[in-house]
Amino acid sequence: MDPLDRIDELIAMVEQARSVPMSRNNCMVDRGEMIAALDELRAELPADLRRAAALLEERDKIMEAGKREADRIISEGEAEHARLVSVNEITVSAEHEGARIIAEARAEAQRLREEVDDYVDTALANFEQFLTRALASIERGRDKMHALREIGTFGGDDSERPLPF
Repeated sequence: MDPLDRIDELIAMVEQARSVPMSRNNCMVDRGEMIAALDELRAELPADLRRAAALLEERDKIMEAGKREADRIISEGEAEHARLVSVNEITVSAEHEGARIIAEARAEAQRLREEVDDYVDTALANFEQFLTRALASIERGRDKMHALREIGTFGGDDSERPLPF
């Protein structure tokens, strides 16, 4: 029988016992019956107490194992978090560095385009000036040739006269 049931049985024995005359708190119980019930309770209690102690010890072991497992999981989680943060920081840093390099490359390409444009513009301006002078010289030469032809000095025997230009 369960020790709690034994205790309930003992309480019932006391509640059903006859009262001692002229006493409110005293009662008469069968001594032999009460001692037998208490002996049975005493015999059952050590086994139940050992089972309870074993259960408490097993509970403590399970809780300790659970705590170790929780600590391990937390530690692994923190390590993974640190790794991911590190990877993320590296990624962010690499993205910033890549953006900086691209911006520098674009700025350098723009600067080079402007330099090339300036060089080509200067070269074309110089060539334009050369061509303008050459055209002016050609035009002057043609004008002289036309003027000489009109006055008649350019005709006839060319071997005797030097060319005007």
